[in-house]
Amino acid sequence: MIRTLMLVLSFLAVLALGFWAYRENYATQHALREVEALNREIARLRETLSVQRAEWAYLNRPDRLRELATINFERLGLLPLDASQFGSAAEVSMPPADVFTLDGLVDTAGLPSTADEEGYP
Repeated sequence: MIRTLMLVLSFLAVLALGFWAYRENYATQHALREVEALNREIARLRETLSVQRAEWAYLNRPDRLRELATINFERLGLLPLDASQFGSAAEVSMPPADVFTLDGLVDTAGLPSTADEEGYP
């Protein structure tokens, strides 16, 4: 009787494992199809991006932009860039040199300390 019960349980276990393997096989195939579809979409998007970069470079040609600025001068008032429009480094105001001075020792925790406590003269 026990032998028959073990045989039936073994048969049911093999049947359950076969069903599980069948489902995993189809789930794996579905996942592989999804990965392939995503890879195709990535390749398509990369190609689209390269086309858009080429179009951007074509539309941003300096001679084309200069011509558009000239045509639309009355409406936009754009002038070409010139070196005289930029300032020099001498025109930048710099802070005075004596702004930051350190008098005495400073504790690394941010607390002021005196020279006597640290043992320094």
